[in-house]
Amino acid sequence: MYRKKECVAMLLAGGRGSRLYALTAHVAKPAVPFGGKYRIIDFPLSNCVNSGIDTVGVLTQYEPHVLNSYIGAGQTWDLDRLNGGVYVLPPYEQGKGSDWYKGTANAIYQNIQFLDEYDPDYVLILSGDHIYKMDYNKMLQQHKETGASATIAVLEVPLAEASRFGIMNCKPDGTIYEFEEKPAQPKSTLASMGIYIFSWKQLRQYLIDDEADETSSNDFGKNIIPAMLRAGEKLVSYRFEGYWKDVGTIESLWEANMDLLSPSSGLNLFDDAWRIYGRTTGSPPHFTSRDAVVNHTLLSEGCEIAGEVSQSVLFSDVKIAKGAKVEYSILMPGVVVEEGAAVRYSIIAPGAVIAKGASVGGSPADGDVDKWGVAVVAEGVRIGRGAKLAAKEMAEHDLPDEN
Repeated sequence: MYRKKECVAMLLAGGRGSRLYALTAHVAKPAVPFGGKYRIIDFPLSNCVNSGIDTVGVLTQYEPHVLNSYIGAGQTWDLDRLNGGVYVLPPYEQGKGSDWYKGTANAIYQNIQFLDEYDPDYVLILSGDHIYKMDYNKMLQQHKETGASATIAVLEVPLAEASRFGIMNCKPDGTIYEFEEKPAQPKSTLASMGIYIFSWKQLRQYLIDDEADETSSNDFGKNIIPAMLRAGEKLVSYRFEGYWKDVGTIESLWEANMDLLSPSSGLNLFDDAWRIYGRTTGSPPHFTSRDAVVNHTLLSEGCEIAGEVSQSVLFSDVKIAKGAKVEYSILMPGVVVEEGAAVRYSIIAPGAVIAKGASVGGSPADGDVDKWGVAVVAEGVRIGRGAKLAAKEMAEHDLPDEN
């Protein structure tokens, strides 16, 4: 069967997401629920199909079972193709049996055979843990027009935050002449988004050479890109100006969900021209009782609301009893908030129960979520009757009833 593809996407989705703490105890970061009905990985997968890229390898590693089940045959994203489609690619190095991916470059190296089957001209490397909408085809067209060996997506970040990123120092025409990994004194504010397009034949050899180097970290930012710069390869930046957020911390995940409630944030899920696709639960329509108060909130299918909800994002099958109050919070699938309970500035993981009269979270004194923190209740945890969980605290186990 002829399987030639111009461009194949490789989506790195094995991250543990340790800074999300209890939220990633049993799932990889790309599988974390987002936005009322999605998972984080829905964004790059939807971007691929919207960009006309129909062959995607998803490289899983940490807690892969949820992602494997969620992705399935790829029908949700119209990626169940006879020629192409979506493939889940766990770590496996030929001749060595099972072996975890040692770095981003090693992950692609271990899948050279998969890529060779499609003989692509170009390979698009993506991360599975960012929230954004992007037309990869525009980036590919620039890559071809400039004759670059590699094109790296960048965006402007505040100078005060630049040291957190890989920084690209560029000439006026966008050509990259230097890459600095998290520099203490950044020379520019062009941060790498972790989105790369490579000409495959060139990248293939760099991956082989990198794997042979026992001192290498097998990482694109630390090893492959610097090696290409040293060799005089043409590397070009692609400037992205839309919404983009790394949701790698509790606070950034909370903020990105809250951005869905702000018309000025730039994160728009109601754009029919660029839809984000996610699997549905099959739950019934949401229901709000006669006495319920719902203000500026995203409600998903299966929700039953009898209490008060404002400025919040509610996933499927959430139940909020009469007399309960939820504000500025994210309630993931199946959460129950019982009568008289209060949830404020919190993230409640799937299946958790906030019992009658319990209190979770607090109120920001100055409006800065990074300073006062978000309360988190882990998956399936029960916050007992009358119990209290303060702002910035985390419940990873049941809290007993208060007397």
